[in-house]
Amino acid sequence: MVRLTVLGSCGAWPEPGRACSGFLVRHEDFRLVLDLGYGTVSRLLEHCPDGAVDAVVITHAHPDHCADLTALGRIHHYEGHGKLPLYSPPDVLDVVRAAEPEPAPEQVYDHHDLAATTSVGPFTVRTWRLPHHVPNWGVRLSLPGVTVAYTGDSGPSADLAELGADADLYIMESTLQGPSPENRPRYVETAAEAATWAARARAKRLLLTHFWPGSDRKRSAAEAAEVFDGEILLAEEGLTVTV
Repeated sequence: MVRLTVLGSCGAWPEPGRACSGFLVRHEDFRLVLDLGYGTVSRLLEHCPDGAVDAVVITHAHPDHCADLTALGRIHHYEGHGKLPLYSPPDVLDVVRAAEPEPAPEQVYDHHDLAATTSVGPFTVRTWRLPHHVPNWGVRLSLPGVTVAYTGDSGPSADLAELGADADLYIMESTLQGPSPENRPRYVETAAEAATWAARARAKRLLLTHFWPGSDRKRSAAEAAEVFDGEILLAEEGLTVTV
């Protein structure tokens, strides 16, 4: 059994009372965090009071997905938890170094290139490079009988069907609403596009997230429901889903 808790659900910047992209994934005693955007660490500490998580996976270097990595790194460093195991694209370390060069990231994080990662704790890991403004990796976490897939941020891509194939829970960014934009290349998706790929993947449940601030989230759910027949969930801070 896997329990996934939403730490933040906004894209770009957080709405009042919310946070940006972040999820806590728990299996037995193992605690893994997927992304740490603005405002997520204070919410993480509600569930992990000491901040001593077992691993962090960051999909890409945009601050709405990684800004609070420095906060969690400070906890691990100054509270004596040891180096924080970090799986990310290499440029995430550049963001950390620019924000806080001392102590050096090498002293704070035990870094692994996400693209080359095949396992994290009990999870088998597969990754896909997905279209975005910076290198972004979709992540598929699997245990025997359980699969959770997460896009990070992504424009439309055939790889989304493979990433989420038969997933028990597919977490998909759904930044936009309404008709698909005509501009190319595309680096984020509409709710309907996310649902279309989830349907092609035959995912069992779809969790929409990364909402543009101020969006009517019920509209996103309605647009997704036009093309996806499975259960649709809207990411809300504090929501916990059992998979």
